Amino acid sequence: MPSKRKAEQSVTADAPFMIAKAAADGVETVWDRYDAQEPKCGFCDLGLSCRICLMGPCRIDPFGEGPQKGVCGADADLMVARNLGRMVAAGAASHSDHGRDLAETLEAVGKGEAAGYAVASEPKLLALAKEYGIDTAGMDTAAVAVELAGLMMDEYGMRVGSLRMTKRLGKARYARLETLGLLPRGIDREVVEMMHRTHMGVDNDPVSILLHGLRTSLADGLGGSMIGTEISDVLFGVPTPTVSQANLGVIDAGAVNILLHGHNPVVSDTIATAAADPEFVELAKQKGATGINLAGLCCTGNELLMRKGVPMAGNHLMTELVLVTGAVEMIIVDYQCIMPSLPRVAKCYHTRFVSTSDKGHYPEADRYEFTPANAATLARQVVRAAVENFANRDPEAVSIPGEPVRQMSGFSVEALLGALGGSPKPLVEAIVAGKVRGAVGVVGCNNPRVKHDYGHVTLTRKLIENDILVLDTGCVSVANAKAGFKTPEAAELAGPGLREVCKALGIPPVLHVGSCVDNTRIVTLAGALADHLDVDISQLPLAGAAPEWYSEKAVAIAFYVVASGITTFLGVVPPILGSPNIVKLATEGLEDVVGATLAVEPDPNKCADAIIAHINKKRAGLGLPV
Repeated sequence: MPSKRKAEQSVTADAPFMIAKAAADGVETVWDRYDAQEPKCGFCDLGLSCRICLMGPCRIDPFGEGPQKGVCGADADLMVARNLGRMVAAGAASHSDHGRDLAETLEAVGKGEAAGYAVASEPKLLALAKEYGIDTAGMDTAAVAVELAGLMMDEYGMRVGSLRMTKRLGKARYARLETLGLLPRGIDREVVEMMHRTHMGVDNDPVSILLHGLRTSLADGLGGSMIGTEISDVLFGVPTPTVSQANLGVIDAGAVNILLHGHNPVVSDTIATAAADPEFVELAKQKGATGINLAGLCCTGNELLMRKGVPMAGNHLMTELVLVTGAVEMIIVDYQCIMPSLPRVAKCYHTRFVSTSDKGHYPEADRYEFTPANAATLARQVVRAAVENFANRDPEAVSIPGEPVRQMSGFSVEALLGALGGSPKPLVEAIVAGKVRGAVGVVGCNNPRVKHDYGHVTLTRKLIENDILVLDTGCVSVANAKAGFKTPEAAELAGPGLREVCKALGIPPVLHVGSCVDNTRIVTLAGALADHLDVDISQLPLAGAAPEWYSEKAVAIAFYVVASGITTFLGVVPPILGSPNIVKLATEGLEDVVGATLAVEPDPNKCADAIIAHINKKRAGLGLPV
């Protein structure tokens, strides 16, 4: 049955319109399925259910008499810690595998086995080669690419030592992690060890499990995800500020509309190249269209937005609704955050659903398995098929709400430092003077438990009003763009100090730094600031926030941000409330270990107040005016 709570489902203008159309068209959406799941399982919500072995599945009644234990003897603390550790492992594996795919693509480019791809940023390639200790004298670009890719892939299975890019956290943080024994070793090793530790009968100490969770997450943040970000810059270009648009209004009723969804830019970049070919543009016109229009969803969209200015149609909870417009000829996906419902929604209209990854299979999809060797060829086949599908569109089914909102994107670390004159010094001076009180990375997903985009927009608005610079990634970035926070003119929405800085630099008060893997850009910048001031990251007036998170990847991100020394505020309660000891460790005890904690506050206004108090405390600790 279609959900009846349309007005409560989204803070945006376009989503409620399309939710109503979906109901009228008889199309089931994520909110319908969410309502159908009520009431939720209380044991699962608290983290007190376990299916790790077949002596169970087990559950612990938090209100039962006496000590409650699973069949194996695991108490609430151990059960919650195991479940949380496995969430970290799954999230770290997902983002890190993304990085591995890019490393393999870079190697194929260097070997001449990837037609259609090339090194787009030789300076970035050479900078990374130097960071990895490669003597590039006498080497051509191809040879450097092969050697760098090999060293990066070696880090997935390395036996001894720690990941090279861990040093980006700054000298003080690196030393602290080394003392704690938390420097990440091989990426795959840490993930496998977490799965081993949480097997029944291995690590029965909840504290030990969670400390390894920190190390596993760092293998993602300073390994897999960071490798993904850096190689994307090498292959597809280092993002620079660019102007684009966002919301469902970017769908063009007169054009062949192709949506790109997922997380890996390897496929989407070749699609963008093929879609710009005059041959296909002319074919689209022959079919009665005005041309070919690309639009992005989720993180694949963010990758294209950052580098090519491709507009964003929506974030996670908009992925079904954009198909309900009836104007989408094709949606092309790679992997991660792609709801299994999408092929079924596509079949309700004329839309073709195309899957491209050997890791992501959809029984109802049209399958084109992309590899570095065949991607350029397959991209042309797919774009041609999308153009041919325009003739099957039903004009009566088309409805596109609203006008697109302008946004500015493309703030890589290099672009940010470039805007600051090549050094973090001007930002440090603004923070010292109190014009910028601090900075917050607002990141993460959408979750139907939370009114769509309300947490993102409300938190961001209050932070910039209080002179706190916001850096965003992923789904948050779409919400903030649609709210009008991503143009230089939005400086008028900021407090007086931040407004002055933004106007002087010609930047928005909310800076888009990329997709979810690009949270590593925020960590890299934090490390640079810490080294510039000769302090630890944990001393800086910084915070992280994920108001609407839902995925295991978000858990891994939150863990590595905290392990890096940045206290992180969550808007959705993780499944740990069944263990008061784990709650205390996560929200208090980690402060003594890594100098940062997790905090949970579902109300974005109260969350903003807590972040402001946290930043004031950090400012006071540095002797800065509060």
